[in-house]
Amino acid sequence: MIAHEPPDKPLIGILWMLATTLCFVLVNIIVHALGEGVPAAQSAFVRFLWGLVFFAPALVRILRRSYPGKVWALFGLRGMFHALAVGLWFFAMARTPIADVTAINYLNPIVVTVGGALLFGEGLAWRRISAVIVALIGAVIILRPGMRAIEPGHVAQLGAALFFGGAYLAAKRLTDFVPASTVVAMMTLVVTAALAPVALWQWQPISLSEVLWLGAVAIFATGGHYCMTRAFAAAPVTVTQPVIFLQLVWAALSGWAFFDERPDPFVLLGGAIIIAAVSYMTWREAQVKKRAITPPAPATKI
Repeated sequence: MIAHEPPDKPLIGILWMLATTLCFVLVNIIVHALGEGVPAAQSAFVRFLWGLVFFAPALVRILRRSYPGKVWALFGLRGMFHALAVGLWFFAMARTPIADVTAINYLNPIVVTVGGALLFGEGLAWRRISAVIVALIGAVIILRPGMRAIEPGHVAQLGAALFFGGAYLAAKRLTDFVPASTVVAMMTLVVTAALAPVALWQWQPISLSEVLWLGAVAIFATGGHYCMTRAFAAAPVTVTQPVIFLQLVWAALSGWAFFDERPDPFVLLGGAIIIAAVSYMTWREAQVKKRAITPPAPATKI
């Protein structure tokens, strides 16, 4: 069996990942600007309701298909995890400095790594364990318990990182059975349905401009995921992963420029430590996979 050539367009991949960071920072700015005027669950529900409109044509086709019960269960599990994560993220972003939320969000890959080892038997080699420990040290530096007050937004974002990690693990298992586009479309449907009861219970009057801004959130979030997909298709993850650090830079600068949130050096340091740990872990995974698929020297001469 002949292996496919890996993507080798590093500059294109970096540019796509740069666009990814800008899209997600625009999402952060809009949600942060909307603030606490609309309850978190209601904001998240309206955002995903827009996404449901975007995915409606695909969902009509998907729902006509028959899937095993296990797949439907995974759709539901992934959607519930993501709904909890999104609700907590909206809560945190409305109340906490943008840079803090962005930095804590980098813990997602750590949750995925630990969850993959515990649930999928992927193993925790000492290098992975070291990266997890270093990332947790970065999180402690960001939060600095005992040195400053831990706000509800910080706690909510830690919960969001945990549930986003769980949602990713469920999505990872789903890709064994259905295409990625189906996973995303069904996630949008389940999240919207899961958020609906809480949103209706907490419902407050919402202006047309707020609805339209949440529509912009849906557009930029979708654009960010699209750009990320293009980045991964153009270049190895080891090339594009470090660019993610710029999202923290943009977050700190936008918080300072638009909301008078002066950059906290401890948040930037902690975020950089987490990103370094994640980048190292990504690089090591790529090296292991490369060795696994590269034939031994004698075999290349046959």
